[in-house]
Amino acid sequence: MPRLESCAWSCSCAARGRHRTQLGDTAAGLAAKVGEMLSSSVSSPSLALVGRGARSPSTSSATSSTSSTLNWSQHLVQRSVVLFVVGAFMALVLNLLQIQRNVTLFPDEVISTLFSSAWWVPPCCGTAAAVVGLLYPCIDSHLGEPHKFKREWASVMRCIAVFVGINHASAKLDFANNVQLSLTLAALSLGLWWTFDRSRSGLGLGITIAFVATLITQFLVYNGVYQYTSPDFLYIRSWLPCIFFSGGVTVGNIGRQLAMGIPEKPHND
Repeated sequence: MPRLESCAWSCSCAARGRHRTQLGDTAAGLAAKVGEMLSSSVSSPSLALVGRGARSPSTSSATSSTSSTLNWSQHLVQRSVVLFVVGAFMALVLNLLQIQRNVTLFPDEVISTLFSSAWWVPPCCGTAAAVVGLLYPCIDSHLGEPHKFKREWASVMRCIAVFVGINHASAKLDFANNVQLSLTLAALSLGLWWTFDRSRSGLGLGITIAFVATLITQFLVYNGVYQYTSPDFLYIRSWLPCIFFSGGVTVGNIGRQLAMGIPEKPHND
């Protein structure tokens, strides 16, 4: 009997020991899990804050890029409107001079209108002036050759005055033949480019504009839209490309002057 009691006592003590060990392990496991949960809950706000801090520079750069794009687009529209108005006004004035000197002939119903000119002349010339005026600084930037020769409004106004004088000379000067007048106007047009431009891009664009505008004019005259008196060069006057060349240089100088100080076009990296 004493042996049985001692065995029973030792078994019960061993069972209690094992039970306490299991309870200790369970408590340790619960404590470890609670610690992991607390650490994860503490670290997640910090990660969120770090993520927000990492996104903030990109958000600010995107905002600045959007604002610079809006400023650039707004300035582009303003320049286009100014160039369109200048081109339309100059077309009305210079075309009226050509009509009064009987250099250009329009139908009678066109001459009897308010401005003595066809309705399509001002918008077409205004659109062409806007395109040319925006194209000059764009070509300069792409070629990496910013135009810095006589970049002030006083020089631009003198260039406009010389262009008007060349156009006036084409209607006023009387030569023995049109070849002499064409050579004189060609020399004056090159002098205008050398005095107010002197850039390779300006010379190339001026020649291109003169060529394209001459082809368009020949097409219009050939289809009877209007005509020139005493044509000597494929339905038109031989000095007309000189007028287009000097006009392109003049409008290009206006566009370059308007483009000074504008914000650069944003680039997406």
